[in-house]
Amino acid sequence: MHSLWRTLDRPLLRDIALVCLAVGVIGLSYGAIAVASGFPVWFPVVLGLLVVAASSEFLFIGIIAAGGSPVAAVLAGLLVNARHLPFGLAVPDVLGRGAWRFLGTHLMNDETVVFALAQKDTAQGRAAYWGCGLGIVVCWPAGAAIGGLAGTVIDDTGAFGLDAMFPAILLALILPALRADRDKRRAALAGSAIALAAVPFLPAGLPILLALAGLSLTTARKKAVR
Repeated sequence: MHSLWRTLDRPLLRDIALVCLAVGVIGLSYGAIAVASGFPVWFPVVLGLLVVAASSEFLFIGIIAAGGSPVAAVLAGLLVNARHLPFGLAVPDVLGRGAWRFLGTHLMNDETVVFALAQKDTAQGRAAYWGCGLGIVVCWPAGAAIGGLAGTVIDDTGAFGLDAMFPAILLALILPALRADRDKRRAALAGSAIALAAVPFLPAGLPILLALAGLSLTTARKKAVR
């Protein structure tokens, strides 16, 4: 594990720290919304530790708060997290071995996968994945705890617009890759169009899952080239 930290250079550490900070800030909103919806303060913290997936957790809280059944909420969260299946296929070399692999799989989310895929070699990708994952598993529940305490006194948590910070940082991280690769730009634009078209009709999180269909353009182009 010490060798992983030595692999991270200063710019990469800075980027990871910024994303973890953004995750913590979104955790504030998540915890506040959960408590304002009637959940106890400990609930979003425990859920954050066990799931480590913001979109499915927000969806779960939203469904329960709207009067839905816990079974429906769990199934919806599992459906949203189905995007982790292609994630696992994309980063099998960074998850570790033996018991570490279970922890590595638990740390898998949008941010850790983005960091791993953005690195130039496997060693740096592994270091970025674990550095970001461990940072998130600390910052996300911590933010939820602070936000949960704040939710006891704040009624309108959406007025602060904290949820806009996170996607803005992710976009900044992937822009260099989009500039350098036309196929990635095509896939990203197609996925964005699909997600935007689905937003009015599907619950939060599901449009992101459908956006993975944009990857088919890159796959089809590679097969055509071959």
